[in-house]
Amino acid sequence: MSEFTSSFWPWFIGIASILSLLACFVFLIAVTRGKRPGEEETTGHVWDENLRELNNPLPGWWRWLFHGTIAFAVVYLVLFPGLGFWSGTKGWSQEEQYRAEVASADATYGPIYARYEAMDVETLAQDPEARKIGKRLFLNYCTACHGSDAGGAPGYPNLRDEEWKWGGTPEAIEATIVGGRAGNMAAWEPAVGKEGVSELVQYVLNFTGRATRPELVAAGQQKFEMLCFSCHRISGKGNPAVGAPDLTNDIWQYGGSEQALTRTISGGRKGMMPAHGEFLGPAKVRLLTAYVYGLSKGS
Repeated sequence: MSEFTSSFWPWFIGIASILSLLACFVFLIAVTRGKRPGEEETTGHVWDENLRELNNPLPGWWRWLFHGTIAFAVVYLVLFPGLGFWSGTKGWSQEEQYRAEVASADATYGPIYARYEAMDVETLAQDPEARKIGKRLFLNYCTACHGSDAGGAPGYPNLRDEEWKWGGTPEAIEATIVGGRAGNMAAWEPAVGKEGVSELVQYVLNFTGRATRPELVAAGQQKFEMLCFSCHRISGKGNPAVGAPDLTNDIWQYGGSEQALTRTISGGRKGMMPAHGEFLGPAKVRLLTAYVYGLSKGS
């Protein structure tokens, strides 16, 4: 029971389980002792002069069912782990069963994946069978965030266009899937105040010709070139090396309205994609990379 950090808990769980079974057995004996089927016993309650509430014992078959559940629990806890300190006479563990099932699956499906592992991503992206497998992997592991159509959602990027925060080459996509990504944009309101945030918002909107208060654009540009250029560059085109998005193409992960940009600049943003490399293995990563790469190419 490696999950426990103290020997107290395995013993506590084991003793509590045993005492619970004993208490159930004693209680069952106590409430059925001395009563025989066919004997009439009442609770003492009488209504309308002759309507009595009977307290008949349980039928014998029902009572033995209760005994049977207790016997089943005892046998189970002897054979399998369940008492904290006792691993069971069969030596079963969920970790060993998981490893056995994974080994069985690898033996069955490993050869199917292995033939794709050596192929390059661009070739796989054009292979119908490889794309079918990649799509199934995507539906299993990626749809919760990116959607079944890979169109994304607020906070989760669209994978169907050619706009990539971390790069859209096969190598960059594979690196993203293998190691995951962690993005962090600082909150700027504490540094520039509400008026400074408004100026930055207007400057960012101006990249796509949508500024609603043109008089703030010049001041916003000064702050942008002082605070934001290191990630988004002076041009606003972004920097895939740090996951900074392009601000000039009107594609927005968290929304491009004035209100959404105000929230983003005021409070910052944090995004995290978990690493899948160790979990999926090289062959599945390669197939998933090919599928995602193909989506952006219209395959």
